Amino acid sequence: MATLLQIDASARAGRSGIDPHGSHTRRLTARFAARWQASRAKDTLRYRDVAAEPPRPVDGAWVAAAFTPPATRTAAMRDALAESDRLVAELLAADVLVIGAPMYNFGLPATLKAWIDNIVRVGVTFGFDRGRGAEPYWPMLPPGKRLVIVSARGDFGYDPGERIAHLNHVEGGLAAPLGYIGLTDTAGVAVEYDEFGDDRLRASLTRAEAAIDDLANRLADRMANDTP
Repeated sequence: MATLLQIDASARAGRSGIDPHGSHTRRLTARFAARWQASRAKDTLRYRDVAAEPPRPVDGAWVAAAFTPPATRTAAMRDALAESDRLVAELLAADVLVIGAPMYNFGLPATLKAWIDNIVRVGVTFGFDRGRGAEPYWPMLPPGKRLVIVSARGDFGYDPGERIAHLNHVEGGLAAPLGYIGLTDTAGVAVEYDEFGDDRLRASLTRAEAAIDDLANRLADRMANDTP
């Protein structure tokens, strides 16, 4: 059995197609999870909504605690890292992550960035040793985890090679830090034309739903083939 971790970050609480002004990313992450469970009913689904329950932003107390050896941390330091510990444990337990990451001002929602900052931790999800010379850092996540990034964009043309690809800091904003700690098997699906709300948006949603179905099927097949 495997564990799927579904993370939503949209400030919109509902799902498009169901709720007025609902979220496209929530619609698609839910579709991925449903498709996954339909083919892998025995797997565990864990869910986190970082918009409804925002992780605590990293502050000075957090940094001081994270860079203090565990054996010498005070009770206050352990408290400062308690939420981060839970988020890291959730990440370590996951075999597949599907993350809903709508584009806000060309980048990630602040709550999703706070989640990233809480799970990228020295000595826990990445290592550091000055004695390694030119390569002092290394990833510490167990191999084999997969990541699906689901985004939604108001404009269009954000994909590589397109008209405003240089303004897209969503997929890279997730893939770079998660790759840094060892999660490098990444795929993405995006909805565009949200601000236009016309046939182009509807066509984009149709394509995105087909892509989500295909990804869920292919990853489930890969997971089955990887299982001893």
